[in-house]
Amino acid sequence: MTTDDSLPGTDQDATKLAHLGRAPHTHHGLVNMPLTRASTVLFPDLETMEKGAQPYTYGRYGTPITTALEESLAAIEGAQGAWLTSSGLGAVSTSLLACVESGDHLLVSDCVYEPTRKFCAEFLPTLGVSVDFFDPLMGSDISRLLTAKTRAVYLESPGSLTFEVLDVPAIADAAHEKDALVLLDNSWATPLFFKSSRFGVDISIHSATKYISGHADGMCGAILANNQTAADRIVRMRRLLGQCCGPDDAWLALRGLRTLDARLRRHAASAWDIARWLEGRPEVARVLYPALENDPGYRLWQRDFGGATSLFSFCLHPCSHDAVAAMVDGMRLFSMGYSWGAFESLILPTRPHRMLAPWDDSAPLLRLYIGLEDPEDLKRDLESAFTRLTAAA
Repeated sequence: MTTDDSLPGTDQDATKLAHLGRAPHTHHGLVNMPLTRASTVLFPDLETMEKGAQPYTYGRYGTPITTALEESLAAIEGAQGAWLTSSGLGAVSTSLLACVESGDHLLVSDCVYEPTRKFCAEFLPTLGVSVDFFDPLMGSDISRLLTAKTRAVYLESPGSLTFEVLDVPAIADAAHEKDALVLLDNSWATPLFFKSSRFGVDISIHSATKYISGHADGMCGAILANNQTAADRIVRMRRLLGQCCGPDDAWLALRGLRTLDARLRRHAASAWDIARWLEGRPEVARVLYPALENDPGYRLWQRDFGGATSLFSFCLHPCSHDAVAAMVDGMRLFSMGYSWGAFESLILPTRPHRMLAPWDDSAPLLRLYIGLEDPEDLKRDLESAFTRLTAAA
């Protein structure tokens, strides 16, 4: 057990985050878990080695620091267990391979992260898996697409880039009637704002590189299982693929987890402020953020989520590529880069990929990640950007 035995009884996530995954009494009173690096682990005798009768047997299977992070993530989200991978995409691919094999059918919501889409559309069919994408807003109507061979349904909510909110419990109920497992990319909401086990999700997937690590300096994925069937599948496939997380990255993610509640609340307040401000800008055609009352996903977001994080998109009115370039190239505080979830704000001109209906490119789409800067400073940076946009249009 890595968790501090003195943790007081509490249902409050903020308190749990400060205490889970550390045990000062086991390492000289040090507040933080020591960083333990390991490949070879020694056994005291042959019997112990043959039975694997000690907590750690080989570095790839875990160390005290990876166990501390896994136990903490599972406790915060309310999962049965958690396992780390090398990246968020490693968690996605491991989870999918654990749930489908040759001859099976997989349903995927048509709003998933682009590398996930490529893995499902390009790689899984080479293994004999049939893959179909579905409208993320169809809810319980997904029952029409489920077949006797459907083994899993893969979701991401809110959707990548376009932020549709899925009716996860309705989809999960329909899937479970056909004995299909439900997988969900929960990176946007984190374990704090969406408790996957309460909504019928069997496997919850996180890019811990993002908000959990929180400092743009670690790579880590996490797979959380909400029942024994899912757990058994994940443990087996993770070992077969040799997936693991390095101890340095796990240590960074565990450090980031301590401040997750405080950071997310600051992120959310700033994001809501800026999203509302963008709604009033004449250059903006539409803001895609489920925490806004006029967003199509607001009702489901309010029903199912404990909060909103700070990643969202907005559409400009039709304009040229050169005008968009003029807008983003002169940013002072918003930087251009992939990923999100750390302290720095980001802006990314982007184009969603869809299997069912092509995205309308006439209105440029920009994804914003709101960091920890003062929101008034960020607004001024965006206001200058809109001036450049208008001048170049």
